[in-house]
Amino acid sequence: MEPFGIRLGEAVAQHGPICVGIDPHSALLEEWDLPDTVDGLRQFAEIAVEAFGGQASLVKPQSAFFERFGSGGVEVLEDVLAGLREAGTLSLLDVKRGDIGSTMLAYAQAYLADESPLRADAITVSPFLGFGSLTPAFDLAQRTGRGVFVLAMTSNPEGAAVQHAVWERDTVSGAIIDAVCEANALAPAGSYGDVGMVVGATVGKDIADLGLTGRLAESRAPLLAPGLGAQGATVGDIARGFGMAAPLVLPSTSRAILSAGPEVAALQDALRGAQQEAATLLSAGPTG
Repeated sequence: MEPFGIRLGEAVAQHGPICVGIDPHSALLEEWDLPDTVDGLRQFAEIAVEAFGGQASLVKPQSAFFERFGSGGVEVLEDVLAGLREAGTLSLLDVKRGDIGSTMLAYAQAYLADESPLRADAITVSPFLGFGSLTPAFDLAQRTGRGVFVLAMTSNPEGAAVQHAVWERDTVSGAIIDAVCEANALAPAGSYGDVGMVVGATVGKDIADLGLTGRLAESRAPLLAPGLGAQGATVGDIARGFGMAAPLVLPSTSRAILSAGPEVAALQDALRGAQQEAATLLSAGPTG
């Protein structure tokens, strides 16, 4: 496959930067009048794939909401990923894995290897055992044309205690951003790098206060920004808070769109509304 960053850039050019999540938690299943069972999960997932396949630049299933049903739920997740592949839609599997050595390699093989039934186009990973611990995932992603999104600045209040801490005269978040920038140094001009970051949609003030705006903009990293809609952030907040880094942002929304279900047409209308707002307020895609 072509590198993930190039494929992502093509998808964003076609559909805009909105990343839509598939988060089948129990409250949403109830809203859709579905049972909180594997059968309800499967119905939910099939509707979501039908609604978003071919309509979004990136679709992000949250693995935990499938795993909670055990092996039956994981089977549904495999089908979701296969359905998105068949629709030609990029998948970002939100698993937030992070470990060391052979264990990290096994996680990478589970989600990034060509032969895995759980393979996605990209995954989220946690660098808080050391950025270098993620090397097996970076290496396998590069070989298979896939992407990796590294947690950098999350929107949960507890995250700041670790991410804003100073280490060797830099914040932990700043060190992660610099490491991602280095990882993307060879990305073709005008394209995203294959290594992205997760930077919460609600942390714009922290980005400015910590002096990280310019470093984010130079990273070439697609910036997944969860928190649009249900967590209170707006596209306007992202445009203001991320500043010169805003063109790299992929605003991520789940509940705000999924709450429009279960009708496919209603879900697609909600997605189009978010895409239109993003097109108006964000200039999407890397430059230079």
